[in-house]
Amino acid sequence: MDYFAGMRAFARAVELGSFSKAAAEEGVKVSTVSRYVTALEADLGAALFNRSTRRLHLTEVGAGFYKDAVRILADVADARLAASSLNARPQGLLRINIPGAFGRRHVVPHLRDFLVAYPDIAIDATLTDETVDLIASGADLAVRIGALTDSSLVAKGLAPQHRALVASPEYLTGQRPISEPADLEDHECLSFALQPKQAWYFRRRDATTEEPIEVAVRGRLRANDSEALLDTALAGLGVALLPTWLTREAIAAGRLTTILPPWEALITPGPARAIWGVYAPKKVVSPKVRAFLAFLEQRFGKPPYWDRS
Repeated sequence: MDYFAGMRAFARAVELGSFSKAAAEEGVKVSTVSRYVTALEADLGAALFNRSTRRLHLTEVGAGFYKDAVRILADVADARLAASSLNARPQGLLRINIPGAFGRRHVVPHLRDFLVAYPDIAIDATLTDETVDLIASGADLAVRIGALTDSSLVAKGLAPQHRALVASPEYLTGQRPISEPADLEDHECLSFALQPKQAWYFRRRDATTEEPIEVAVRGRLRANDSEALLDTALAGLGVALLPTWLTREAIAAGRLTTILPPWEALITPGPARAIWGVYAPKKVVSPKVRAFLAFLEQRFGKPPYWDRS
């Protein structure tokens, strides 16, 4: 048995939850993956899976072997990359995870140019708002927005993340003017359902070191999706606090009006948010990963095109 091939098939079977999916990914028969696992079990003298159900369940030995196998396979991949030139031609399949709304607006529209520039790269893009485990999913990198929480990943800043306080002209007609953040207490505010408090935070743009002002907000509509909040703001249902990369077109078209431009608005206090490219730490970063991150950074620009006047 090719021991590394057996370990790789075993690890992907664990991560994908089935022999058939692992076989499809490796381009082999299901029986081949089964033989690999059987051979590993014979070599180790212990079962790796409990096969009492249709789903794969690791035994205690299997869980320990999987952890070591993932580490060894990663080390082998790093060694291969380290042995090749850092200037090697970017090539191969690039698996990426991207937040849905941001990806549809600011990544997918640029993929054609990237693929033209790098004809030896193929892309497998997953648009999801879930925080995906890069190692378990087999992804090469992810685009993430906000404050980073996983310190085990390497992060490259691609662009700042700013928010705009907006409402439709129809909503603002006949409403009490909003000249200070406290005025929002008398307005219908469209809130992000996942924010920790029913409050927004404000600080003057010319005094970014001061503590932000907390303003309690109320409203009859909340949603857990930024695009849904954009649609409700466009429909004239209230004031929304949305990412500038989401509102730029509606503001430019006059369908939304920016409110309190001298103030920076946040849905949570804390360190500055950003748009990041993240990937698992490796001794050598894959040329295809470096190429994609450099492409996005160049394409977004400084400041990013959605924040330019």
